[in-house]
Amino acid sequence: MSYPIGESATVDELTADPHPLLARLRAAEPVSWLPALDGWLVTRHDLARAVMRDARTYTVDDPRFSTSRLIGPSMLSLDGPAHTRHREPFARTFRPAETRARFTAFVEAEVERLVTALRPSGRAELRAELAGPLAVAVVAEALGLGDTDPTTIRSWYEALVTAVSAITAGGEAVTPEAYALLRARVEEAIKNGPPSALLVEVAGRPEGLTSAEVVADTAVLMFGGIDTTEGMITNAAAHLLGHPDQLAGVRADPALLTAAVEESVRLEPSASVIDRYAVRDVTLGDSPVRAGDLVRISIAGANRDPGVFPDPDRYDIRRAGADQHLSFARGPHFCFGAHLARLETTTALRALLELPGLRLDHTDGARGLVFRKPEEVRVRWDEG
Repeated sequence: MSYPIGESATVDELTADPHPLLARLRAAEPVSWLPALDGWLVTRHDLARAVMRDARTYTVDDPRFSTSRLIGPSMLSLDGPAHTRHREPFARTFRPAETRARFTAFVEAEVERLVTALRPSGRAELRAELAGPLAVAVVAEALGLGDTDPTTIRSWYEALVTAVSAITAGGEAVTPEAYALLRARVEEAIKNGPPSALLVEVAGRPEGLTSAEVVADTAVLMFGGIDTTEGMITNAAAHLLGHPDQLAGVRADPALLTAAVEESVRLEPSASVIDRYAVRDVTLGDSPVRAGDLVRISIAGANRDPGVFPDPDRYDIRRAGADQHLSFARGPHFCFGAHLARLETTTALRALLELPGLRLDHTDGARGLVFRKPEEVRVRWDEG
């Protein structure tokens, strides 16, 4: 078969504004071969969902998988019983009821602290001054690393995100030096932390995760829980403030804020692609996928499938079925931090909307091959 659209695609195009390209692929080549990625790209919603749910045919357990090349086996790069062994000790803390009980008061207090500090200036850059610090603080609290300097934690996850993005773009796997610092801090927390701390609890559970395995899973939670949540908050603020009619709707009916966040997550997922590797020869759509092939799922493409989301490029907080998006994945690798990310985003936006005359000053639009968010979202409000 021929894949002329995929064959002409570039990494730069996928990094800057991929949505026009993804729309063409979805319409004509929903499973297309992209030489730029050395793999298949799946852009149709039903096919993307099917791949994520079928871990027997499409696995993450492959030595080429980006995070395993950097940090070794983790919950993100394993399937089957090994995946369950890594995932469950962490996931139990982030179930909906546990998330509400454990984190609501902390998130509300942290948002209030950050917004109160910003209020007198009448202006802010939301990614650096609210979204990033909030995401770092919440993950540090969740893991029991709250006494670690936030700037240090940020340097760890930024190094990991940069390395993952470089591998996805075809670069070499070079484990950042920051990983050794993270490992030392996690090992210290396991040894000296209180029994109630998550890392101590996980290390002591009957699943018997080794110290190295706990460190790898912590790294996954760090770049997953920090970078993608930072992106989710930043994207949601840009979408809502950039659409005055939708903003007016939320102001008139604050109950719509939850829907506004969900629609933003659909429109621009902060993690835009995920990787799988074919275990056997299979026909996906009409394409002949061979055993060992990289099958890259475009969450961004699936989330704008007009067969599921009419007028998909429009930001519509009253959209029916917006929660059918795939931004938190499906199947065994569904993001168990989704409930916490939603809590952080809605709490942050609710506090921002209390600022008088809040308005968008500037945003440069989302960008990124894997992790997509604006570099800046600058806002203003009326002082006093």
